[in-house]
Amino acid sequence: MTVTSATLLLGGELEVRRLGFGAMRITGANITGPPDDPGEAKRLLRRAVELGINLIDTADAYGPDISEELIAEALHPYPDELVIATKAGHRRNASADWLIDGRPEWIRKACEASLRRLRLERIDLYQLHRPDPGVPVEESLGAFKELQQEGKVRHVGVSNFSAELLERARSLLGVASVQNQYNVTDRRSEDVLEACAAAGIGFIPWFPLATGDLAADGGPLAEIAREHDATPSQVALAWLLGRSPVMLPIPGTSSVEHLEENVEASRLELSEDELERIAAAAG
Repeated sequence: MTVTSATLLLGGELEVRRLGFGAMRITGANITGPPDDPGEAKRLLRRAVELGINLIDTADAYGPDISEELIAEALHPYPDELVIATKAGHRRNASADWLIDGRPEWIRKACEASLRRLRLERIDLYQLHRPDPGVPVEESLGAFKELQQEGKVRHVGVSNFSAELLERARSLLGVASVQNQYNVTDRRSEDVLEACAAAGIGFIPWFPLATGDLAADGGPLAEIAREHDATPSQVALAWLLGRSPVMLPIPGTSSVEHLEENVEASRLELSEDELERIAAAAG
């Protein structure tokens, strides 16, 4: 069996379990406004912590603001071991469009607002949500470095970065994590994952549970799921965890039932043959 460490050190010091919770979907429809049942959203967050999850990932753009506010309402004062990760670099306008904004002045303003909403003096992991094509990445990350030097940010992460941009980022400051799209059917960030593994940087795959045709009857995820009395999504998550020791999936959901199902997947161990069958079928 392939057995990997159940934890990962972010930035060389923050020990997190290798299954976090992505808090994007605790907001309303289309990631806009409050959820239909804020009380249930807060119950979901508390249940995540009860199940041993100690990394919660969010962003100021989720809602906007709503996800951060709910996290604070549900979990503050935070347990000592809980790591809160959030992001800056996206804005939402009145039409809820996603607007990229990597200007240093916006990042500083966003950080101050996130600190207030989350009721924190320092953000454990602050991530550049997406590179701004109109702003040199060195300028955007320069703001993150200043915030870190001021004690408002503990560790810096990046998101939606190429391997080349990651190298540029690492020449400026320590990078604790990279958050890119990655799953069994979309491995375009394979080179970024390899760079993270070589450097001991956490790799946080977003949209981790996409399965495509692999979960259909006769597909490898469906077949392996039957052999383990699991679901195809659980097998997909187990494949990610077995793929690399720096992999840190953060599947999100608005359902306590699905949350519990995802946590069970972290206990599913796949053999080398099973891992290879899935990888080969995914192409």
